[in-house]
Amino acid sequence: MKTTSESRAGRASLMVAHCAGMVDLVALPVWVGVLISGYGLDPQQAGGLATLFLVGAVCASLFVAPRSARLPARATAAGGFAVAALAFGAVGLVNDYAAMAVLHVVAGLAAATALSVTHAAIGGSGNPHRLFALVGFALGVFGILFMGGVPKLVASLGAPALFWSFCGIMAVAACVAALAFPTARAVDSGAQHTAGRLPRAVWLAAIGVSCMGLVQAMIFAFVERIGAERGFDGAAVAGVLIALGFVNLLPAPLAAFLQKRVNPRTVLVCGPVVQAALALLMTQSQAFLPYAAAAACFAAVMILTHTFAFGLLATLDPSGRAVGATPAMLMTGAAIGPILGGTVVKLSGYPSLGLAAAAIAICAVVCFLPSRADRAVLSPS
Repeated sequence: MKTTSESRAGRASLMVAHCAGMVDLVALPVWVGVLISGYGLDPQQAGGLATLFLVGAVCASLFVAPRSARLPARATAAGGFAVAALAFGAVGLVNDYAAMAVLHVVAGLAAATALSVTHAAIGGSGNPHRLFALVGFALGVFGILFMGGVPKLVASLGAPALFWSFCGIMAVAACVAALAFPTARAVDSGAQHTAGRLPRAVWLAAIGVSCMGLVQAMIFAFVERIGAERGFDGAAVAGVLIALGFVNLLPAPLAAFLQKRVNPRTVLVCGPVVQAALALLMTQSQAFLPYAAAAACFAAVMILTHTFAFGLLATLDPSGRAVGATPAMLMTGAAIGPILGGTVVKLSGYPSLGLAAAAIAICAVVCFLPSRADRAVLSPS
């Protein structure tokens, strides 16, 4: 069956693939928390395993993105998710740290291979911003289901149940991709092979996305642990993570609504500032309500800003190379985040995470500032 990114089956497949490939954006607090509480690892070791998954993801995306137009998209997506399912299933069967580390790398390589062709297909659609908002909404729904179900499975069956859940998610994505992943892209074939250097604005936007990904992973990985360290009730903290999933439903439709009404650069410049403010509130507050409000809204800022960044990159680089590499952009920062956050916590405690986030946010804002070259292209019409 031939499908495109504009068909219902194609869009549904891209939604499932995006959710599976971006599982870290939803699962990181539970992931790191289970590694600490269920496997007895310290924050640095737990963050290191998540980082290894993301390092593998970055390497795969950097390799796949320039070649995405020449790869068999359906086979690549289905095969990538299938290998990731096997790797995560194996993590649930071992306790040796070295074996877990190798399997995390394999899972990251495989999942990001599939995610890169997914994002390339989205970037080749008629309206990349709108389609990315749609898959972002699907990620919000997936987050609610994940947070509502997986922690209960872990509590009932033990820590390995987290990785068996990841295995199941990747297996479903592999089956859906094999049946309905888009086999044709709507973008002009000539644009796919545009040669030459990427514009400077693309590289700056990529660095900005990486900075936001770094802050997202550095703080988000320890949301559950911050609550536990402050002595907040475990059920209340779990409720915050579920509420976070509902809040994550809002940024995607908001991004679609604002597409023609707001200059993307406005959103991109404001995003890191809001992200840093929430990080400071979460890490400095000793009261539950400020912590809960900041935690519930934290991931939504990244989802909204990332949607506008994706649309910006698709506009600045019609060849599709930049959007195919968005997993690398996002996960380069995200790969550093868990181990950097774990190291900061180990050396200086949780309040220092917010200060580090504020410093990184300044770098992101500088990268996202509009350049003279793209103001005319990106003005809302």
